[in-house]
Amino acid sequence: MKKNDIIELKIDGLTSEGSGVGRHEGLAVFVPYSAPGDVIECRILKVMKSYCFGKIERIITLANTRFKPDCELFGRCGGCDFRHINYEEELRWKERFVADAFSRIGGINVPCEPIISTGISTRYRNKAEFPICENFEKAVSGFFSPRSHRVVPCDDCLLQPELFSELIKIILDYHNSRDLLCYDEASCKGLLRHIFIRQGYHSKQIMLCLVVTEFTHEYDDLVPILTEKYPDIKSIFLNINSQNTNVILGNRDFLLYGAETITDSICGIETELSLHSFYQVNTAAAELLYRKAAEFADLRGGLLLDLYCGAGTIGLSMAGSASKVIGVEIVPQAVQNARKNAIANGISNADFYVGGAGKIAEMLAEKGLKPDVIVVDPPRKGCDAATLDAILKMKPERLVMISCNPATAARDAKYLGACYRVERLCAVDMFPRTRHVETVCLLSKINVN
Repeated sequence: MKKNDIIELKIDGLTSEGSGVGRHEGLAVFVPYSAPGDVIECRILKVMKSYCFGKIERIITLANTRFKPDCELFGRCGGCDFRHINYEEELRWKERFVADAFSRIGGINVPCEPIISTGISTRYRNKAEFPICENFEKAVSGFFSPRSHRVVPCDDCLLQPELFSELIKIILDYHNSRDLLCYDEASCKGLLRHIFIRQGYHSKQIMLCLVVTEFTHEYDDLVPILTEKYPDIKSIFLNINSQNTNVILGNRDFLLYGAETITDSICGIETELSLHSFYQVNTAAAELLYRKAAEFADLRGGLLLDLYCGAGTIGLSMAGSASKVIGVEIVPQAVQNARKNAIANGISNADFYVGGAGKIAEMLAEKGLKPDVIVVDPPRKGCDAATLDAILKMKPERLVMISCNPATAARDAKYLGACYRVERLCAVDMFPRTRHVETVCLLSKINVN
């Protein structure tokens, strides 16, 4: 095959990146937005040694799980991957993604338990960060198109609460009425870069943040416009980010209105959230995840070490079953939140450390800490070697690994394989309609010297 060839292709699988896959002349052909069961005319875009990439030219036969996407921007904005198949099919494949990652990468063949889902696939996010760009001399918000920094304007995203769209419209109408400039990545000039919105799932409290390139009083008059109409707004910030970077939030925050934090609850734990705190974006699904993690931990009064603890929500939700909880997090504001959360919930058996998980875990191991259970919830890149080595040194009876990336979770489980065996594995759909899937697995210590 060569570029621009048109072939007939039967799609018989999905990849964890969200593309359909079929085979032609011994080569795997990856086709975005196709569905298992589709028969398509496929245009070849790029040919590699053992696989190639294509796009749909025409669908000859529709898969019985396919339906018309309910968003006109599907395939353009880069936010969703599975709006063209029914949700039950999406769940089946996500469960398979997790099992396949552990088998292929970790050499671990443990059946994946039935995937956990709230059953809600729209309007589930409690946080969003909207890039802003100039469009026909007006500021618009939207999302980046796949593999680019081109903003696709979007008036209402089906993953976000409708309230977010209302707030964005008010902010942009104000911005445009003042003839203020949007940040331009090419020239590194302009003022407004992103709008950040977070809302407590249970509390309904709202935090707003305008990410700008320099401090300004231009948005002072916007504050009463927003707060008079939406009394649930408890915090409004300016965040200063003048760097030529992909990182959204800068290091300087200015509070324009209200308190520096909002509160919410998760698994009955009242939680204080700052602008920079990590907090699971799907609260209802996170509560299911935390309950599964607690089931795997089976603490029974043991000592719990919670690495990458964020605002402490996982460890604090298990504190009632532990003799003591020790949390570790690199973001100072999140640790401050965690300490306040412990006090607010009357939890006296929890301590929190500021620092990298690997460095603090190594220090605790050197001090002879012997936790009964360790919980890790690292970023997508997974645990670093220092953290995994410290776990091996502390020798907990059980390790509960939570991950938003099954591939790195499988890699880390393999790293620990000489001393720990994966006993249970479960997928949790934290991010419906996207290719992302959360994983929680239980590793138990093998009796070795």
